[in-house]
Amino acid sequence: MGKQVTERSFQRETLIQQLTSQPIWDLIVIGGGATGLGVALDGISRGYKTLLLEQVDYAKGTSSRSTKLVHGGVRYLAQGDIGLVREALYERGLLLKNAPHLVKNQDFIIPNYEWWGGAFYTIGLTMYDLLAGKLSLGASKHLNKKETVRRLGNIKTDGLRGGVLYHDGQFDDARLAVNLAQTAIEQGGTLLNHFEVRNLLKDAQGKVAGVVAADQETGRVYELTSKAVVNATGIFVDEILQMDQPGAKKLVRPSQGVHIVLDKSFLPGNDAIMIPKTDDGRVLFAVPWHERVVLGTTDTPLSEYSQEPQALEEEIDFILRTAARYLARPPKRSDALSVFAGLRPLAAPQDGSEKTKEISRSHKILVSDAGLITITGGKWTTYRRMGQDTVDKAIAIGKLPKAQSQTAHLPIHGALATTDRSNHLYVYGSDQPALQQLVAAEPTLGEKLDPTLEFLKAEVVWAARYELARTVEDVLARRVRVLFLDAQAAIRMAPEVAALLARELGHDARWEQEQVAAFGKVAQHYVLQSQPRPVAEES
Repeated sequence: MGKQVTERSFQRETLIQQLTSQPIWDLIVIGGGATGLGVALDGISRGYKTLLLEQVDYAKGTSSRSTKLVHGGVRYLAQGDIGLVREALYERGLLLKNAPHLVKNQDFIIPNYEWWGGAFYTIGLTMYDLLAGKLSLGASKHLNKKETVRRLGNIKTDGLRGGVLYHDGQFDDARLAVNLAQTAIEQGGTLLNHFEVRNLLKDAQGKVAGVVAADQETGRVYELTSKAVVNATGIFVDEILQMDQPGAKKLVRPSQGVHIVLDKSFLPGNDAIMIPKTDDGRVLFAVPWHERVVLGTTDTPLSEYSQEPQALEEEIDFILRTAARYLARPPKRSDALSVFAGLRPLAAPQDGSEKTKEISRSHKILVSDAGLITITGGKWTTYRRMGQDTVDKAIAIGKLPKAQSQTAHLPIHGALATTDRSNHLYVYGSDQPALQQLVAAEPTLGEKLDPTLEFLKAEVVWAARYELARTVEDVLARRVRVLFLDAQAAIRMAPEVAALLARELGHDARWEQEQVAAFGKVAQHYVLQSQPRPVAEES
């Protein structure tokens, strides 16, 4: 199992050579988000020859745009979905063990302004703790008003009666995706981003037997045969289903979630806030993340979707209006460092229901008449279980020989227990010393990409050599998370990042210019203008 891993193992040329040296794959996974990565790693862990193809970049879509929580889902407990909560809490515990450099135990406080709130939420969250069993992150407890104010700092005190403290997980979503891709390669898998599946191959009996895929960088097209093909493309699963069966009924009902990122001063302590009920019944979080605060999320049904979804004005207004009810210093549009929108691939309800908060977050696995395996729904926290269940399904329908999943206790690349998160490089876990050796060998790489932020030039070089980054956006959105933390700073950094990448990847000045322009176009979606856009621009 696995192979000797060197710098070359992560180079695109090495990975592409594996396409031609492998005549038939056991498993081809389409999609490099949380779900696809979970499926691929599970397949590799069982010894199957596994290939994953991602049309843009790992976690480009929904999987980099989450609320940054590894959680059982307190709201699902309120809806009575005990099974989903128990499964998610178990997976939360495994993630904390397998990726301790990226996942941490986060204290949450529910501020209580009702006379009944303290007892009500304490009882409910005690049940949440019990469902976690021995993987519990700590006991919930009631806080008095003084302690709640001390811990939350910027909370409104008028009418405040106290708070309820509970524990959940918090993480860096895109960094975890990249580390999962690295783990899969280290285990012997072949993973390629910027590689688009254009069609499905079928055998003489009309059964799915592989894919037709194109290298987005060179345009070269490959026909790749496989015993099993998994469609794990999130909000795009219906596009792959159409390749299999034109006119197939849609499986996904996309729902948009929007987040606003603020300066740390809006939540000065280490605790997160959970507001359990807003105007329309959703929950709202304010979560400390990389020395900033993530505020969200919304839940808006959409009929159309794209690679770069945009926050709607009503979503921005909803978040700011709700936050203003609870924060003594309420955030304004001008305080937003970044705003990002993500699309959840909710399994479309069969009864025509429009309320996305009532559509189950549990995952669904379907097999078409031609044998295409599709997984949809689910959430980041349960990515590993989703992968296991999908590969189990491939075995059950006779596509793969029987073998046991090994991912429950498989450490993820970079795994290193740490409590010191004062240096932002902690996210590299066990890779941090090697990253610092880069700086020792070439001291200019120790310089900051922008004088106002913490990120270093060495991180760009590392992303290109070891983290499969190919573009400025790959680096600034999903390796170094600047686009999500400070969009204007990311735009300023783009030329320097392009120059460093060009040197590493062997590109010319024209490529640099094209990259800066392309990134600038994407980054504008993350900048919240001081004035709302005219309604005509939103369509």
